[in-house]
Amino acid sequence: MNKAKVLYERPLPGGGYVHVEEEGQEDTATHRARVWVERRSDPARRAGHKPPVIASAEGKSSTTVFQKLLSIARDNVEVARGLLRLGGDGKAKF
Repeated sequence: MNKAKVLYERPLPGGGYVHVEEEGQEDTATHRARVWVERRSDPARRAGHKPPVIASAEGKSSTTVFQKLLSIARDNVEVARGLLRLGGDGKAKF
């Protein structure tokens, strides 16, 4: 299995950061990526915690998948909406 690759990263205003990450995959016909948010600014507090995934997408073109998720990752309001949509199981509800 291939490793995930960070395609985009930016800091969040209150600390932490947001990533668009391409999922490592063997199947090159389907491209998958996700947006996750690390809300903890202190790296020591991140140990043992997975950052929440607020959006994911898949498609036949890595460019199309990336563009869909980039629009979310660049927009603080969309990031906040994604976090609000998270349920108790930590998965975004769309």
